[in-house]
Amino acid sequence: MIQKEIELIDQKISKESAFIDELFAEINKTIIGQQTMIERLLIGLLGSGHILLEGVPGLAKTLAINTLSKAIKGDFNRIQFTPDLLPSDVIGTLVYNIKAGDFSIKKGPIFANFILADEINRAPAKVQSALLEAMQEKQVTIGDETYFLDEPFLVLATQNPVEQEGTYPLPEAQTDRFMLKTIISYPDKEDEKNIMRNNLSNKKPVVKPIVSVKKIIEARKLIHEIYMDPKIENYIIDIVFATRNPENYQLDDLKNLINFGASPRGSINLAKAAKVYAFIKRRGYVIPEDVRAVCHDVLRHRIGLSYEAEAESITTEQVIDKILNKIEVP
Repeated sequence: MIQKEIELIDQKISKESAFIDELFAEINKTIIGQQTMIERLLIGLLGSGHILLEGVPGLAKTLAINTLSKAIKGDFNRIQFTPDLLPSDVIGTLVYNIKAGDFSIKKGPIFANFILADEINRAPAKVQSALLEAMQEKQVTIGDETYFLDEPFLVLATQNPVEQEGTYPLPEAQTDRFMLKTIISYPDKEDEKNIMRNNLSNKKPVVKPIVSVKKIIEARKLIHEIYMDPKIENYIIDIVFATRNPENYQLDDLKNLINFGASPRGSINLAKAAKVYAFIKRRGYVIPEDVRAVCHDVLRHRIGLSYEAEAESITTEQVIDKILNKIEVP
């Protein structure tokens, strides 16, 4: 019986996920290479999560989300975070209207489908928390009125690892609200050559809106139907529990390297991201490779390393690799 249901879901998904290929083709008109980043953007979009991108300036972070918003007929706003930014600059404020003799609401840039929070670690904590509340609750309070944000609502926050001067690092409780943290690296030689050629030519590629917001919301509902075997569920739980109590999984050498492991948000987002990854690969069921593919991005910012690990220059990547190599794949 289950086998038949899985086959039905599989057929349905492979038919309904056809727009993913069109979306990739459209985004690739302006973005060359960086497939991982585009995939992660789609995982965030379809999994109702938000993404934290880390990479040096000039790796097309802004261009990527701007292109995505054009391809999905959505509104796009960019907020440049600076040390003197105030929460009202992000969410909006009450403005006194002299003619009416009353206060009117002026909505901030957060009211859009796609938000690029550029250099989020440059703004003080109160601004970061205002943005993160909007991300978590999908609503904003201005004065005594509460406004719901439009769906889909995707925040792509970037932080530059280069400049540590004058930055306010995000606290663990706040980075935990991001579904994924993706590290972007430089393009390879071939891609960079193409990027250079494209920029020097006069032709500016035009991104056409090919997917409606309604289609994205339908796809989100469909993703819930993707089949996840109890063995895969146990695999996810084992991975997350190994970050908390590594000694129970014969990973005694990690015990002193980890201060704290992933929270239950880690397992929720790992399961969600794995389902979306299966959808992007046009499958109606989750396989262990889906979990492994998204594992680093989901857990990277959820594991707190001890001073000992930092002294030995051990990164969260290495810790996750050790866990993945140890936990038995179903």
